[in-house]
Order: sequence, then C-alpha cells, then structure tokens
Amino acid sequence: MELSQTVASLIGSIRTEKGCKSCDFCQSVEDEYKLYLFGEWDTQKNLRSHLRSVHFRVLKGAMNLLKEPYEMMFHPVFQLGEREET
Repeated sequence: MELSQTVASLIGSIRTEKGCKSCDFCQSVEDEYKLYLFGEWDTQKNLRSHLRSVHFRVLKGAMNLLKEPYEMMFHPVFQLGEREET
C-alpha cells in the first residue's frame, strides 16, 4: 500500500522530467501484489538522468522497504530509423 501511495505521489513529477514520453502505474489483475511502473523515454541519456534523479531514489527507497525482494527490468525499444544515443 505504501509503495502505491509513493508512486502515486511521484508519477506527476516523473512525467514532467526531460524526455519522459509517458509514465504509468498499474496493478496485476491476477495478483494484487504485482505492481508495474511503465516509463517511456525519448533517449537513453534522458532515461539515465531519470535513474539518477531524486524521484527515482525515493522510489527505490520505498521498494527497499518491501517484505519481498523486488524485480526491476528494463526493456529497450527502438523504432525503425532510430539510433541509440550514448
């Protein structure tokens, strides 16, 4: 519950970060303990900046308080014609 409240309080600010194209938070229909945060960033550089942000540190801090270990996955997606920015 606390993690959901933390994410809900952060999501608006995350959406205004440079390069954030979208950010959504949802819960699994089958398992109420599975929560998903989906973010789409215009470049890897802006994603890396987000991963160093205060918002992300607060989110990780909240996740560290969970009883069970959490899993964080990143899935890079490129549109045709895009190049990876370093």
